[in-house]
Amino acid sequence: MRAMLYACFALMLTGCAAQDRYVQYETEAPKSFPKLTAIGYASLDVQPAKEQSQRVLMAMQASKIAAYRELAEQVYGQQLSANSQVSDWVLTADEVQASVSGIIRGAKVVKSYPAGEHYVTELELDFEQVWALYQQQHRSQRVKQVTYF
Repeated sequence: MRAMLYACFALMLTGCAAQDRYVQYETEAPKSFPKLTAIGYASLDVQPAKEQSQRVLMAMQASKIAAYRELAEQVYGQQLSANSQVSDWVLTADEVQASVSGIIRGAKVVKSYPAGEHYVTELELDFEQVWALYQQQHRSQRVKQVTYF
């Protein structure tokens, strides 16, 4: 009974302690901002269009998407799922699946050009710009000052 009384009293004190101070926060920037680059490739010949100009436009878009996927892999990593089957101590099936998921904001196209039978897009992701975009939505903070009453 006495332990329960002490626990209630301690709980009441901690509830009051949070009310008797004002905490002021300030945003703190990282010390360094890396720059990531990614390159995406798309074949011109396999694009499903009859006109060459249309195939070029489709390959441009496909190479840009491939470059964004590479950036997402660098930022978020790649999830792998594997499955192997063995029968009579012999490997009968081996399957590996890979996926990546994420949102890339602030990347810019550095170059986009044809290279032989492919189209190439080069992207750059400057984390200083990503941080600035993030600060507009989510302000990370640290304690600047605590005032007790």
